[in-house]
Amino acid sequence: MTAPVTPSALTVGEAHARLSGFTVIDVRTPGEYASGHLPGALNVPLDHIGRVLPGIRHAAEHGDVLVVCASGARSRKACELLAEQGVRSATLVGGAGAWAAAGHDLQRPAGRAARAGWSMERQVRLTAGTLVLLGLGLGLLHPAFLILSAGVAGGLVLSALTGTCGMALVLARLPHNRPRTADLDAASAALHGR
Repeated sequence: MTAPVTPSALTVGEAHARLSGFTVIDVRTPGEYASGHLPGALNVPLDHIGRVLPGIRHAAEHGDVLVVCASGARSRKACELLAEQGVRSATLVGGAGAWAAAGHDLQRPAGRAARAGWSMERQVRLTAGTLVLLGLGLGLLHPAFLILSAGVAGGLVLSALTGTCGMALVLARLPHNRPRTADLDAASAALHGR
């Protein structure tokens, strides 16, 4: 039996100083990744970590793994999932947002793929706002429709209290947020080559 693995957290300064020594895995959606990612980061969305786990394990055996997302919440969850599998990794505190705020460059893919997608937070805000307005508007026709707005409000409160977001999980499954199989295969191959 192997010793338990505890994920660690690195500040932007710590990560920047050691960036060349890391295998960087960005667990955001492909659209978010295209909007700007840490130099050399590989895109493996959070819900696909299991599919690429052998490659991540291989990379962790040959060096340090840094997991990044927009703010640090998804990367922390990814590190916990990896720790459960005995893979040592670190999360970037504050994510790509903190990286950019510190004045460090973000890479963007060239060409058509460079069309920046919306962050998951922005997608959630748009969807939640639309549903609330829809519930209020339909509530003018019949008061029972107001439950839609109340349900969204309750979901947002639950999200804040638990640090999770059910709406984000649903939105991540939409086609524009899904990685292409070829992209995951390329990330897996790159991880095995490290």
